[in-house]
Amino acid sequence: MPVETIVPLILGIAALVVGGGAGLFFGRKTLAEKEQIARRDAERIVASAQAEQKDLVLQATKEAMRLRSTVEDEVRERRQEVQRQERRIAQKEEQLDRKVDSAERRERTLTTKEKDLETLHAQIDEIKRSQLVELERVSGMTTTEAKDILLRSIEAEARQDANRRLYQIEMELKADADRRARDLIMQSVQRCLSEVVSEVTVTVVPIPSDDMKGRIIGREGRNIRALENATGVDVIIDDTPDCVTLSCFDPVRREVARLALAKLVTDGRIHPTRIEEVVTRARTEVDEVLRKEGEQAAYDAGVSGLHPELIKVLGRLKFRYSYGQNVLRHSVEVARIAGVMASELGANVEVCKRGGLLHDLGKALDSEVEGPHAIIGARIVERYERPEVVTCVEKHHDDWFTNTLEGVIVQTADAISGGRPGARGESLENYVQRLKALEEVANSFTGVEKSYAVQAGREVRILVKPDQIDDVGAMRLARDIARKIEDSLEYPGQIKVTVVRETRAIEYAQ
Repeated sequence: MPVETIVPLILGIAALVVGGGAGLFFGRKTLAEKEQIARRDAERIVASAQAEQKDLVLQATKEAMRLRSTVEDEVRERRQEVQRQERRIAQKEEQLDRKVDSAERRERTLTTKEKDLETLHAQIDEIKRSQLVELERVSGMTTTEAKDILLRSIEAEARQDANRRLYQIEMELKADADRRARDLIMQSVQRCLSEVVSEVTVTVVPIPSDDMKGRIIGREGRNIRALENATGVDVIIDDTPDCVTLSCFDPVRREVARLALAKLVTDGRIHPTRIEEVVTRARTEVDEVLRKEGEQAAYDAGVSGLHPELIKVLGRLKFRYSYGQNVLRHSVEVARIAGVMASELGANVEVCKRGGLLHDLGKALDSEVEGPHAIIGARIVERYERPEVVTCVEKHHDDWFTNTLEGVIVQTADAISGGRPGARGESLENYVQRLKALEEVANSFTGVEKSYAVQAGREVRILVKPDQIDDVGAMRLARDIARKIEDSLEYPGQIKVTVVRETRAIEYAQ
């Protein structure tokens, strides 16, 4: 290797060695300084930690002392509370002991009194037995006999008091019911009254002269036979001047005959062919009148929606009379009264109106169909009306207890309309017979001395024998007579039964 190359290499190595030694020296010096700094930091940290440790120990000691003081306070309070509870329990035990002692003393006292009471009861029973023996000896009756007499006396007294109280209650209820019923009926009648009876059932056709009678009879009676065959009525021609009488059970046929005969008399042409033509036209006119009258009656009664067949049959009642009262006007009046009563009593107003208007519908056909008019009418109405209306029609003459509320209202309205003054008329013979029947019913009861039918048969007054009928018996007698009148007699409206009991004391001064 050349020298020029070795020298620089050696110089380089020497420089490296010198530099490494210097670096090692300075490095050791720096390390020693850092070690001193670290030692001082460590000492400072340890001193700080020791100071903090002392503070923490001091704080812990203080907290422990505080907690200890708190716990000791709580323990002291609980110990005091326990002591108070113990004292309270001890007091209650003392009180309980005193109560037990008192109860024992009372029990001993009650036991003693009970024994004394048993002894006293035994003494009382002995005294009762001795008294009963003495009473039986004095009265001559046994205990059972005396008890029976006492019970009978008490029973009779209780029965008398009950009858008296029953009589008072019945009179109070009757007075209140009469007042309310009177108000309701008066309101209904005042709002729904119609005209009184002014028409009669006799059909008479006036003629201008008696010569017309011969023309009506015709040659060998052919005209009168043709008229009777075409109309179904009997034409009565007698000595009565200027009139011809028509007789028939069917009022509609009688009206057809009256209208046809009036037209024939006015026209003057009377022969069989003409009679048939006039009768046909008269029947058509009467049918139209029936329809109009039925519609007018439904309108007057406030009933809408009736079937045309019902309206037609209803119109036939225009020519039907019952005891002199027009049945169609009567039906309208019943419908009005029933409607007012239903509205006051809270019943179905529509059913009551329809039932009242149709209740006598069977009278329009009773001359053609067998059976009571109520059943006939119900069979007609049930084809077109609801069952409630059918019941009103069918049961308007039945017992109230088997009827519905609406049916009873219709039944009551029917009695009001038929029984009001001037509504109906009857013959003198029937009137006298009804008065006699009333008196006979009243006289048939035991204890009745005399009876009188007054106020045109609307009241019967009965005088009873006071030694046989007492006050309570008079009340029962009036009720029994009223029930028998209802069961055995037929009459319009209602009949008042008045029983009079009178005791007279007569003495003479000598």
